[in-house]
Amino acid sequence: MELVGSPLTATHAHPRSTPTNFLPAISTMASSYKNRFPYYPLPQSFSLPWAPSAYYRMAAINPTLAPFSGSAQGLTPSKMLPFVSNRTSLFTRYTPDDWYRSNLTNYRESETSRHNSENLRVDTSRLIQDKYQQTKKTQVESTKNLGERVNDIEFWKSELCHELDEMIGETNALSDMKRRLERALAETEAPLQVAQECLLHREKRMGIDLVHDNVEKELFTEVDVIRSCQERMQRFLDRAKAQLASNRAAQHELERDLANKQRAHRIDDKCHHLRNTSDGISYYRGVERVDATISVPDSWAKFTDNNILRSQSERAASAKLRDEIENLLVVTANEMWNQFNSVNVAFTNRIAETADAKSKIQTHLAKTLQEIFQIEMSIEAIRKAIRDKVPPLKVAQTRLDERTRRPNVELCRDSAQLRLVNEVHELDETIQSLQQRLRDAEDTLQTLVRAKAVLEHDLAVKANSLFIDQEKCMGMRKSFPCTARLVGWRHQNPKFCTLDPIKPRGDQEG
Repeated sequence: MELVGSPLTATHAHPRSTPTNFLPAISTMASSYKNRFPYYPLPQSFSLPWAPSAYYRMAAINPTLAPFSGSAQGLTPSKMLPFVSNRTSLFTRYTPDDWYRSNLTNYRESETSRHNSENLRVDTSRLIQDKYQQTKKTQVESTKNLGERVNDIEFWKSELCHELDEMIGETNALSDMKRRLERALAETEAPLQVAQECLLHREKRMGIDLVHDNVEKELFTEVDVIRSCQERMQRFLDRAKAQLASNRAAQHELERDLANKQRAHRIDDKCHHLRNTSDGISYYRGVERVDATISVPDSWAKFTDNNILRSQSERAASAKLRDEIENLLVVTANEMWNQFNSVNVAFTNRIAETADAKSKIQTHLAKTLQEIFQIEMSIEAIRKAIRDKVPPLKVAQTRLDERTRRPNVELCRDSAQLRLVNEVHELDETIQSLQQRLRDAEDTLQTLVRAKAVLEHDLAVKANSLFIDQEKCMGMRKSFPCTARLVGWRHQNPKFCTLDPIKPRGDQEG
């Protein structure tokens, strides 16, 4: 039987369990209506329009003593007021009809509550069964869709793995060809360095020997040929690097797509095998409202298909580039060998033209040295004569200085004074004439020394030119990279090498 003041909404929407050892709670406090099932609780502000607000409040009468009682006034018994017999002045009373009507109202409300509760239980049982069937059907369909999705991912995984293997093989082949091209390009540094060193050494020729002869022309041609080959190799090397970057980019896309599909496969496979009794399932409030998807099945399949098509296109371009590099290596090797032979012939002809003038220069140099010895003896005699004139000049100047200290009229301009002055002038003129002659002799000596230096320089030029052309240049050009190395093969294979390999300065064999 429902008590007056208990909300019907709490009874219908949130039935509560009753302990077996206790009677139903009759309290109207909020704690007696506490929800025992926390899943999907109704809001606290939930209210129904048919539930009057009076049902949420229970009339309470707290009887109090009459205002004239002795306990209320704190009076002593001797001072209490006389008793009043009118009881209606103390408490409010109901009539019997009111009492019967209140009971009937409570009975009708109780019957209505029970009827509504029975209807709610029947509807709830039917709803539970329907929702169970619907939930089971929906879960089966979701599991089926997840299984189909797993199969689709496995198919594209196999396609990606096959294309990734092909791309890795092509990238490795192009990398090998690029290393061959790099080795061939590095081998051209040795002939280029030899030609440039020959030009550099020939620039050390001095004077008239700095001739723009046929050797220099052929060396410049060789440098141009080698640089032209290097430029073509470098262009193809840049193309190979760019193609490798494209291959690696396509491979990276394949690997990333494959990694994403492997991760998605693990996730979807895990989801496909999840059951109601599986471990790790939990509530994730609001997850159904989060839409983190960025593709649809068509765009998802097209993305992987585009990655595969891109990889196939890059593989075709890579194979074509490898053929072009192979042809380039053969052509450049032949060009450099032909020019190398032309330069060696020009060097041989030029060396014989330099040795004839050396003996004549040595003869003139010997005569110049003899004359330099004679003029140096004359310069030493002049210097001795100048040194001999210094003491007489000091004596004459000392005498004149002492005579300036004569007192008063004794400072007489006598013949001794005049003679001392003339003596000083004569000695100065003598020293100046000797010094002038000394300068002339030194100038002559310098002229002879310059002539000697010119002859010695010319002799050194001829000797240096012979040394450069015959020893340094031809000594370096006795070896040249073999054809196998010029086309990028390693020189360890002896059947391809015809000459000793040249090791450029500062370079190490890879």
